Amino acid sequence: MNQKRIFIGVDPGTRVTGFGIIQVSDRLEVMDYGCIRPPASKRLTTRYQILFEAFCELLEKYRTDALAVEGQYVSRNVQSSLKLGMARGVITLAASLQQIPVFEYAPAKAKRAVVGNGRASKTQVQQMCAKLLRLNALPTPEDASDALALAICHAHSTTKGWHHKYQI
Repeated sequence: MNQKRIFIGVDPGTRVTGFGIIQVSDRLEVMDYGCIRPPASKRLTTRYQILFEAFCELLEKYRTDALAVEGQYVSRNVQSSLKLGMARGVITLAASLQQIPVFEYAPAKAKRAVVGNGRASKTQVQQMCAKLLRLNALPTPEDASDALALAICHAHSTTKGWHHKYQI
């Protein structure tokens, strides 16, 4: 793969949303990673707006080719699941408005792509992300390393030609 492509991985949340941006050519290279933390004191709708604006800015700044997001999570707490789904919604809307394709991967799939084990620990994911991306330190916090793992998972998927299966 000689053409450079830029992928962003996203681990969505209403309190902390991790992102990881990688460039893929003959090797994987990290461009940026971190977390967006809308103030917990703000109303939920304001936190969604902050997420939306932050992702619009990130996607435009890095001219992203694709967005890889963690798949739907359903917990026993229905309200938490709905809030998380809405956070995913505003992030995927930001991508859609810029005609950036969105792909969804289960956390176990991302862990398998990075560590080789779908039940890997957060620490194992951090260690392998650091190794694969040639980082001098572990990517922190865990939300950011999970997002990097999603971006790496998508990079592996596109080189194997089965990424359309995961497009949403």
